[in-house]
Amino acid sequence: MKMRDLRMGGLALASLLFVSLSALAQEEDVKSNYDYHEAFAPGFYTKDGSPTRSSGGQPGPAYWQNRADYQLTASLDPATRTIRGSEILTYTNNSPDKLSFLWLYVDQNLFANDSRGKAVIPVTGSRNGDKNEKFDGGHRIGSVKLVSTANGKASEQVLKYEITDTRMQVFLPTDLRPGGTVKLKIDFSFVSPIFGSDRMGVQSTKNGDIFSVAQWYPRMAVYDDVRGWNTLPYQGAGEFYLEYGNFDVSITAPANHIVVCSGELLNPTEVYTAAQVKRWEEARKSDKTVMIRSAAEVTEASSRPSAKKELTWRFRIQNARDVSWASSAAFIVDAARINLPSGKKSLAISAYPVESDGMDAWGRSTEYTKTSIENYSKRWFEYPYPAATNVASIVGGMEYPGIVFCEYTSKGSDLWGVTDHEFGHGWFPMIVGSNERLFAWMDEGFNTFINSLSAEDFNKGEYLYKRPNVNYKSEELTSPDLEPIYTMPDGLKEANLGVLAYDKPATGLTILREQVLGKERFDRAFREYTHRWAFKHPMPDDFFRTIENVAGEDLSWFWRGWFIHNWRFDVKIDKVMYQKNKPEKGTVITITNLEKMPMPVTVEVTGKSGAKVRKTLPVEIWQRNKQWTFRFPSTEEITRIELDPDHALPDVNAVNNVWTSDKDKIEKDTTIDTTEFLGVFGNPMLPVKLTFSDERGTLTLTLPNNPPIPLESKGNDKFGVPGLDVQFNEDRSKVILFVQGRELPFDREK
Repeated sequence: MKMRDLRMGGLALASLLFVSLSALAQEEDVKSNYDYHEAFAPGFYTKDGSPTRSSGGQPGPAYWQNRADYQLTASLDPATRTIRGSEILTYTNNSPDKLSFLWLYVDQNLFANDSRGKAVIPVTGSRNGDKNEKFDGGHRIGSVKLVSTANGKASEQVLKYEITDTRMQVFLPTDLRPGGTVKLKIDFSFVSPIFGSDRMGVQSTKNGDIFSVAQWYPRMAVYDDVRGWNTLPYQGAGEFYLEYGNFDVSITAPANHIVVCSGELLNPTEVYTAAQVKRWEEARKSDKTVMIRSAAEVTEASSRPSAKKELTWRFRIQNARDVSWASSAAFIVDAARINLPSGKKSLAISAYPVESDGMDAWGRSTEYTKTSIENYSKRWFEYPYPAATNVASIVGGMEYPGIVFCEYTSKGSDLWGVTDHEFGHGWFPMIVGSNERLFAWMDEGFNTFINSLSAEDFNKGEYLYKRPNVNYKSEELTSPDLEPIYTMPDGLKEANLGVLAYDKPATGLTILREQVLGKERFDRAFREYTHRWAFKHPMPDDFFRTIENVAGEDLSWFWRGWFIHNWRFDVKIDKVMYQKNKPEKGTVITITNLEKMPMPVTVEVTGKSGAKVRKTLPVEIWQRNKQWTFRFPSTEEITRIELDPDHALPDVNAVNNVWTSDKDKIEKDTTIDTTEFLGVFGNPMLPVKLTFSDERGTLTLTLPNNPPIPLESKGNDKFGVPGLDVQFNEDRSKVILFVQGRELPFDREK
């Protein structure tokens, strides 16, 4: 050996050994799409907390939100399907900005022939729109006026406005300053579509049409601290983002109609018979359903007040973001008391035609409504409204504050499911007012998640469905053809909306609850999110930050892979080996993550005796590894090993999750007795010591300021890893280090 080789210095030697160690860290022969730096990269949040939204996910000390209060009147002409109305809108500017104009939504314009929503419907058709009905659709604005009072006298000033598709911009004569209010009077009318984008419409029955009325009055757009005015057009798929306020509503309909609406009926004695008013009082005190108007009474003239041709129904709902209603001569009506956790009461109401009657169908609607409201109030946040009304409708299922429209032909578990889902929306987005137009998953996904827990609670699991095998659903949930969850609904293929707005986010929350955080910790964080943002406008970061801060976990790897990207998960069993080739000494198992998404892993090991033992590996095993080797304390031969035995994770290839002794290989343990190789070796020409130690039966080389290197036996007193070998002499007094073609001798010092 040449002297210049020995003088290469400790620093250069350390560098060579570091290269060898890096090669080891790259995990020999691991073929994987997984990139742990990408999965666990810092900087998930791209902005810091602000005075309006804290870094911990709470509304900040300077959080503000504007307000819209409405006085609404409407009249229904059933013959022409025309609704005529007027609104007094009082808008309060709580923002720090001056506003020279206001934006409102005129959503009926979706059904105008030249709407953007109609223009994007494919020739194959769509749930959105009006199914090509030929009618004069769209909002007709009679006038927009500024209402003001001076010296005790009210005056009205006609305002300029401009309508662009489903939006109306109203120009104010003077700026609306911070803290100020403005009052507008708007006259409007429209013809109801028969099928209104599966959110409203007209259902014919043998005893009269059922009018389900929504998106019916010009509604304030939201001005917030994130985007300013939120003015994305209504195209049908993206739902709504609305301000909170109080509503006073008067609806005039034919006297033979019954009208139900968001909120509390204020004048029951004017619109119901004396007998029916008495039944309403009974219902308010009853946990059992009380019939207000029976099927037999629907065709009896005496079941309606007869003094007038028309009746006006008055309703009120407070601190709500919208109001909807339904009207029909065909309604059976029943009701029951809702018991809330604080001791307050609400009222469950159902309105449906004789075609929907029966205890296998809508005869149980009020029971379903009552149970759903009581359950969600107990779990998450108390229901704030005086009534919850379920209407049998042409609509498959659609939610509004205090009232929902559900398919009139639904029965049994289907009716339970749609009722529970639509009333679950009473929490998301009616109480927690997220931006549905941008983030459908924050209401549909969250609601679908809480529905899964509600099914467990209802009537001792009467409609409890079998927990789905998430392995089987993995292709549906993470197909490469899918967009990410974090995509606005109008930007999704319509066929993908059900997966990406409903099922995938709900499955993700279930995984967090059951596989990552645990039920109690997740429920506490989710409940806190609901309370923090009740009657406010949270954004995705507010949700992510709240869950992380309350649960005490960095979940950026999960948000990034499941919500922001469409990453897949596939973990496999690579190697199984008995330590010292004896099962009773323990088993060494190697698993590999083959795809982009990391997840915690549960391992179930079955022994020859049939005994099953589980071990849970946290997600941190993937924080700097594509492959992970761990020891399992077996005491007997193993017949089966399975990853994710409950099939709770979206593993795209469940086949490689299973190892069985009759089909798969047991690796040979080539480790030897390391005792005679242990010690410290040095070279007077090199300021580096080599320390050999035994780490769980493996000869391990440690170089100062470097991590230990586990060595594999190559026979004849030779050990190594890729790029580095060591050769001991016969009496173990010397060792030669082979690294990158160099031979470096070391003598035993101790």
